[in-house]
Amino acid sequence: MGRIIAIANQKGGVGKTTTAVNLAAALHEARRKVLLVDLDPQGNATMASGVNKHDVTRSGCEVLLEECSARDAIIKSHGGYDVLPGNGDLTAAELKLMEALAREHRLREALEPLRKEYQYILIDCPPSLHLLTINALTAADGVIVPMQCEYFALEGLSALTDTLKAVKSRLNPGLEIEGILRTMYDVRNNLANDVSAQLSQHFGDKVFRTVVPRNVRLAEAPSHGQSIIEYDRASRGGIAYLGLAGEMLRHERNAPVAKES
Repeated sequence: MGRIIAIANQKGGVGKTTTAVNLAAALHEARRKVLLVDLDPQGNATMASGVNKHDVTRSGCEVLLEECSARDAIIKSHGGYDVLPGNGDLTAAELKLMEALAREHRLREALEPLRKEYQYILIDCPPSLHLLTINALTAADGVIVPMQCEYFALEGLSALTDTLKAVKSRLNPGLEIEGILRTMYDVRNNLANDVSAQLSQHFGDKVFRTVVPRNVRLAEAPSHGQSIIEYDRASRGGIAYLGLAGEMLRHERNAPVAKES
């Protein structure tokens, strides 16, 4: 059974989409079958995967409104992984779901049939804690939290942790933090080093050893509709995301095997 992992942080500009796209590409490079779900109305993960968000006829909107199955909306990316595209229609879907029954479970119900087809399903969440993100957290087994090592990021992490606890207690008892990923990291910045040390102190092995540096090539890749693995895998950013995929696969191999009932 595949794992569903949400990539979430209500603070914008921390590298959620960059992480979602490049981790999907890196896991595909490691011969894992991967589905990337773009749940952000901005549709940046869709575009960065080489799929034009304006041209899709089926997207996450139709899936959430139960107008089509997730399988029918999936598109193959240039990077080899599959994409469930997202665009501005997701905003309309969120509004329409406000009065729907079991609205928090729509994405979970849509993705459940795909668990046997994919080893990893990654969900790129919008920079908010509204209904779309709650759907992602309800569907997910784990959460990757990308964050910059700065003062306000710690406050945002505290708010997100509270949300995760609430979702875990009310909607998804199996939800866990998969890991905290330090992004846009500059080792010359003393504040970044101090915040990084605080993260390690409070979250221990939940902080990924992989650190994603500030890297121009990472910023350039999306404008070409490519992941960093396609655009410049030998760059510092490419090496970092390949390292993150390797770290996740090591955790996968070392995870205890669940006993069948």
